[in-house]
Amino acid sequence: MNSIAIFVDVQNIYYTTRQAFGRFFDYSKLWSIVQNQGKISIARAYAIKRDREDQIKFQNRLRKIGFDVKLKPYIHRQDGSSKGDWDVGITIDILECAPSVNKIILLSGDGDFSLLLHKVKENTGVQTEVYGVAALTADSLIKAANSYHPIDENLLL
Repeated sequence: MNSIAIFVDVQNIYYTTRQAFGRFFDYSKLWSIVQNQGKISIARAYAIKRDREDQIKFQNRLRKIGFDVKLKPYIHRQDGSSKGDWDVGITIDILECAPSVNKIILLSGDGDFSLLLHKVKENTGVQTEVYGVAALTADSLIKAANSYHPIDENLLL
């Protein structure tokens, strides 16, 4: 049976589905789809901690589905800018788990992950899949994955 690891760049998926469709991503539907492909051995969702009730409820729903939710504090700088980025954390976790699974599924449209997917395939031969909003997913990320699944109406609430 296939051993599968899922990694979700929550902020990227939230903002791209909202921008493209004005709707939310259906994580339960994704879980059902992936579960039919094999055993989900790792499922991590990377989000920003802002202590807002709606976000806490959302993170608890992710946990109930089966995701390990990793949180990083939201940083609001004095100059008015903000930071909340999980790219390095996601990369480290994928590199660490790659040798122990048959497939890695990444939910993100961020082209910064292209090099990561190339490395994973080159070093481990693990199959890689990407889910992202077509109009907002970097071409380099689509090309780096073994397969790409555009997020459409079927994966939205």
